[in-house]
Amino acid sequence: MNRLRQKMLSAVDKKGALLVFPIKGKKEPESLWSVLYPRSEMVWEWNEDSDDRISKLWMDREFLSRSLDVVYAKWYQGRATFFSKEIFILLLAFLESNTQSSRLSQPSQQALSELNEESPLSTKKLKAHLEWQGKLMEAHYNRAMKPLWEGLYIVGFGEENDSSFPSLNVCSTKTLFEEEWEKALNISSEKAYTQLKDKLGENSPFLSYAQKIKKKIL
Repeated sequence: MNRLRQKMLSAVDKKGALLVFPIKGKKEPESLWSVLYPRSEMVWEWNEDSDDRISKLWMDREFLSRSLDVVYAKWYQGRATFFSKEIFILLLAFLESNTQSSRLSQPSQQALSELNEESPLSTKKLKAHLEWQGKLMEAHYNRAMKPLWEGLYIVGFGEENDSSFPSLNVCSTKTLFEEEWEKALNISSEKAYTQLKDKLGENSPFLSYAQKIKKKIL
């Protein structure tokens, strides 16, 4: 593992949860970019004159998501988010993801069932398995997947070059992180919240977002 990747891993373990890139105009939540380059404002430019640290960080994000040392998901407001395993277990317990799947819509349950049977699947392959291909099914797919990301029923695991752009590999959390999934079963939602508040901070945007998701689930 190169030096930058090691620094990324250490940052996630230390902070517990980090976005990959900052939200424009906001200092919080913290991101890998803000931790690694605290004196540099990130400017989104994808051309020959752009800051090559942006593309390098995005590529290293893909590597880190495959490491299984941390957890990667499209979580905070649908953005790329990394978690330490400790915080991830507590979030699973707080959200009660292990026991709330029956509240999911039928399409969401269908997608999750497919991923429980076979993971990882690229976005393209998952759509094919579910027969949800084409532009007319795009909104349906996104509606089904959103609560799975929010509830951390699914996680990202690298990318696959099976289309014109790299496609995110999606995994069932229960399948890829079985040990963490089982550990969350032994922690009450109340205890998990107390520990999250202690470890992330009472005013953490990540904790506030988790509370918002919890209300939606219930």
